[in-house]
Amino acid sequence: MRLSRLKRLPSRVKRAARFEIHAYWRRQPIVQGSVLYESFSGNGMLCNPEAIFRKLLASPDLAHLTHIWVLSDVDKYRSTVAEFAGRANVSFVRYGSPAYFRALATSNFIVNNATFPPDFSKREGQVYLNTWHGTPLKRMGYDIEEGALATANIIRNFVAADYLLAANPFMADQMYETAYKLRGIYRGTIIEEGYPRIDRQRLDEAGLASIRATLTETGIPLGDRKIILYAPTWKGTSFSRPNDDIDDLLTHISAVESRIDTSRYIVLLKTHQIVHSLAHTRPELKRMLVPNELPTNVILGATDVLITDYSSIFFDFLETGRPVAFFAPDLADYSNTRGLYLEPDQWPGPVAVTAHELGDILNAIAADGDAIPATHRERYLQMQQEFCGFDDGEAADRVVDIVFRGNTDGYRLRTDHSDGRKSILLYLGGMRPNGITTSVLNLLNNIDHADYDVSAFFAQSTSPAAIGKQKAINPEVRQFPRVGGMNGTKLRHLARHLHFRRGRIAEHRDNPMQDELWNDEWTRCFGESVFDYVVDFSGYGPFWAALLLHSPEAVRSIWLHNDLASDAHREVDGQKRMLHSLTQIFTLYEQYDHLVSVSPTLSDINRKELAEYADGHKFISALNTVDADHILEYAAADLRAASFDEETGTVPDWAEALLAPDDDVTTFVTVGRLSPEKNQGRLIRAFARVHGTNPQTRLVIVGSGPLENDLIALIAELGLTGAVFLTGMQRNPHVIMAHSDCFVLSSDYEGQPMVILEALVLGLPIVTVEFASAKNALPAGSGMVVPQTDEGVADGMAAFLHGEVPASVFDYHAYNRKAVDQFYRAIGATADEPQPV
Repeated sequence: MRLSRLKRLPSRVKRAARFEIHAYWRRQPIVQGSVLYESFSGNGMLCNPEAIFRKLLASPDLAHLTHIWVLSDVDKYRSTVAEFAGRANVSFVRYGSPAYFRALATSNFIVNNATFPPDFSKREGQVYLNTWHGTPLKRMGYDIEEGALATANIIRNFVAADYLLAANPFMADQMYETAYKLRGIYRGTIIEEGYPRIDRQRLDEAGLASIRATLTETGIPLGDRKIILYAPTWKGTSFSRPNDDIDDLLTHISAVESRIDTSRYIVLLKTHQIVHSLAHTRPELKRMLVPNELPTNVILGATDVLITDYSSIFFDFLETGRPVAFFAPDLADYSNTRGLYLEPDQWPGPVAVTAHELGDILNAIAADGDAIPATHRERYLQMQQEFCGFDDGEAADRVVDIVFRGNTDGYRLRTDHSDGRKSILLYLGGMRPNGITTSVLNLLNNIDHADYDVSAFFAQSTSPAAIGKQKAINPEVRQFPRVGGMNGTKLRHLARHLHFRRGRIAEHRDNPMQDELWNDEWTRCFGESVFDYVVDFSGYGPFWAALLLHSPEAVRSIWLHNDLASDAHREVDGQKRMLHSLTQIFTLYEQYDHLVSVSPTLSDINRKELAEYADGHKFISALNTVDADHILEYAAADLRAASFDEETGTVPDWAEALLAPDDDVTTFVTVGRLSPEKNQGRLIRAFARVHGTNPQTRLVIVGSGPLENDLIALIAELGLTGAVFLTGMQRNPHVIMAHSDCFVLSSDYEGQPMVILEALVLGLPIVTVEFASAKNALPAGSGMVVPQTDEGVADGMAAFLHGEVPASVFDYHAYNRKAVDQFYRAIGATADEPQPV
C-alpha cells in the first residue's frame, strides 16, 4: 500500500501544482481583448475556431485583439506556428500546461469546438462561444441509449456558453435543445447563421492551386488527377479511445483503387482527427494521408467526389454541389447500436456496403462527368437547402459581428429557450443501492414532466452499482453528474475543511473567500443555469447541502429521511460516526426554506428534536412515492434466471428452495442492508422461536452489508442453517418477495421504509416492529405492528401463521397522486404554501 502511494506521489504533486496555477490565474484580472481558441483538445488549428480566427485577423476594426491558440504539441504543429511567427498578436500554448490554464482563466473570449476540461469554470467578464464540430448524422447525447452517461462535461460546457453555434435549424432543435436537453435550461444564445468553416470551402483558382500544391509538398503524388476524398468517422465506444481500424481502411482503399481509373482520380484518406495519431505513423499511408493540420474544409473545397460513412462531413460538403457516395460496410450494426438521425434511404448519395460496390458507384459518377447521380439529385438539393441554407461564404462575418462586435439586429438568434415548465434541481445522493436512492428514482418516475423540467445532480461514479442506478434515472430527467473538483487554492480549501471540522460550515456565505469558492463551484457545475426549486433529497452530505445553497435565487428544500437527531447520536462500534456531519447539516437548516420529513410522525419528531436549528414552521412532510409498475414487472420475472450465478453456473440454494415444487413451507422475507440499524439479528432470533414450533418455515434475508459474517455466525449458532438464507445483494429483490408469503421488518428505526411500500404493492402481508413512523407506513387495516423485541417479532410471525395478520390493501395509484402532490407542496411548487403536518 505504501509503495503504491509513493508511485502515485509524482502525479499527485503535478496535479496539485496544476490546481494551484489555475487558482492563481483565476484571481487575476481578465485580459481585455484576448481570445483563446481550442479545437479537439488542441489537435491542430482546425474547424470553426480556425475560420473565426482568420476572419478576426482580417478585420481592421478588430486589430486590437490578441489571439492564443491551444495545441496539444507545439512541435507537432510547427508549420502552423511558423505561419504566424511574425505576428506579435498571435501566440500558442500547449494543452494542459501552466500557460494553458493561465489563458483559460484570463482570456476575454474563449472559443471551442468541443469541450474545455472539468477544471474550466467561466469567469465573470469572459465570453464563451462553443461552435461544436458538425451537424450530426449519428445520434447524440440523450438520443443514444444510455447516452446520459457520457454527457456530463458536454452539458456542463453548453450551459456555461454565452453562444452556441448551429449550422442549421436541425442542429439547434435536434442536437442542442433535444439531444442535450438544453430546452428549458439554457440561458445563452444559439446562433443560426451557418458554419464559418464552410466559408473556407469556397476556393478561387489561386486557392485551389495552393491547396493542391500543399498536398503535393506533403508527399502525395497528386499530379493533375481529380481528388476522391475518403473521410470515415471514428469507430469504437469511446471518443477518447477510438478503434484502430487502419488496416481495414487500407484494404478498402486498395479494393476501390482496383476498380477505378487511377490515372484520372486519386483516392486520399482524411481520418477523423482523433484517429490521425494512429494513421500518421503508418508509412504505407504517406501517399494518400491528408495531414491533420490542413483544414478539412479547405480540402473539401478541392475535392471532386466525397466518400464517407456516418461522418457529419457530408453536411458540409453539400454546399459544394459535388457528388457524395456513402460506404458503410457495418451499416446494420452501427445503426442498431449508435443510431442515426437519417436512415440510408434519406442520404443524398448512393450507399455501398462493399468496396467493389463503391468502385462501381465511383465509375458511374465518373462516366457522368462527376455529376450528382440522377437517382439522388432531388434529395441532394433538398438537403443542401435544409442543412447548408445559411452557408453563403459569409458565415464567419456574421458570427464575428454578433460575438465580437455585439451586433444582433437582423440575425437569426435564439435567445428564449423556455418551454413554460417550472424547473427543479434534485440532488440524488450517493446513488448507492439503498432506500433513499430507490425513493428518489421512484419520485423521478412519478413527477409530471409535462409541467416540470427536472434536473438530477450527483457525483459521477465508476462504481458499477452507482452507474446502474444512474441508468435507471427517468429518461425525461436532465443529468448533471459532478465531474472534477472545486477550483481554488489549497489554502482556501484548507480553510473550508477547517470550517467544517470546527463546526462552522454555516458560515460558508459569511466569509467572502469561502463564499467565492462555493459560488465558483456552483458555476463550474451548472454554468448560467437557474432553477425555480432546488432540492437536497439526500440530506446526509454537508458538502452538497452547502453547495445547493449557492444556487441563484430559488426555493430550497432539504429532505429528512429519519429521526436525524437519533441518527447523529447513534453509536456504531462504539463511535458516533455521523454526529459531526449531521450536526453540520443541522446548522444549515435555517438557510433552507423547507425541511421535509418523509412522514407526518417523523416531521413531528424532527421538529421537536431539531428545534434549536430552525423555526418549527419549516418542518413539513411529504410521503415517498412508489414505482408500482416496475415493481410488478420485476416481480413477474423468472426467479431461476434472475438468481442464476454465472460464475458457478448454478442456481443458489435459497432460490432452489423457493422454486421447489409442492413446497408447503411458509417463507418469511426481509430486504435491507445488513447493518446495525436494520437489526436482522433480532429477526433471526425471533425466527428461531417460530421455527422451533413450526419447522415448515424459512426466512430469506435479501441484502449485503458489514454484518454479513456476524449474521452467518448467528444462524449457525442457533442451528438454523438450511432454514435461514442470506441471498446477498440482488438486482431484483421483488421477484424473491413475490415468491414469499410474509414480509417482516425488524429495524431499530426507519423514516418511511420503501420496502414496506414495495411489499404493499405486491400484496404481501406485513409484520413490522413499532419504529416511530411505522403507523404512517401502513394503510389502515393492513399488516401488523409489533414491539421492537425478539418476542414481539416472533409473536408477529406466529400471528401470520395463525391467519391473524391482515392482508395488504393498497391503492398505489391514489397513494402516488397524494405523495406527488405532497412533494409539489413541500418544495413550494404549488399555489398552496406548505404547512406543518
